[in-house]
Amino acid sequence: MEIVIRNEQERDYRSVENVARAAFSYPERIERGQIGCPYEHWMVHELRKRDGILALSLVAEVNHMIVGHVICSKAEVRSIKRVLPVLNFGPLSVLPDYQRKGVGKALVTTMIHKAAALGFGAILFFGRPEYYPQFGFQEASTWGITDSNGNQYPAFMGMELVTGYLSNLEGSKFYESDLYDDERNRQQVEEFEHLYFS
Repeated sequence: MEIVIRNEQERDYRSVENVARAAFSYPERIERGQIGCPYEHWMVHELRKRDGILALSLVAEVNHMIVGHVICSKAEVRSIKRVLPVLNFGPLSVLPDYQRKGVGKALVTTMIHKAAALGFGAILFFGRPEYYPQFGFQEASTWGITDSNGNQYPAFMGMELVTGYLSNLEGSKFYESDLYDDERNRQQVEEFEHLYFS
């Protein structure tokens, strides 16, 4: 199976949102009559307008059909002395029929290479600790960084794209876009779902 990774174009927007919606559709939610995807499809839509980095919004195609997508966004590591810009990434979305076939791996690998080529210093994000270390991600505690609440745990991971970029950050906290706050955005998600997917 040939997987082609390219930058997302405006003509792809609705297809990408459909991929995100399908990738995160949980049967138990659908059975209860709730939105299948909690909010990832809305998040992709909103990240394009703010906080998202369009040069790092990538689609995966198989036979000219979009089957996966990843997007990066602006984030910060804050300490008393300084604010350090970093990348966050996600959602990473792959259609159910194409999961575990190398699509996600191709998207993440390409995203890392493009982010480094664009001059970004580091990536920090929340994800599955059993999956992402294969790409070189480590626990954020490696650099003494906590989440915004001061916590450290295996699902909070990072990677330096520039050697030493995250050095001497002990006591610093990571802050991502407030778009990732599910409860805060629930009403907007439901309105978006009704407008485009009803």
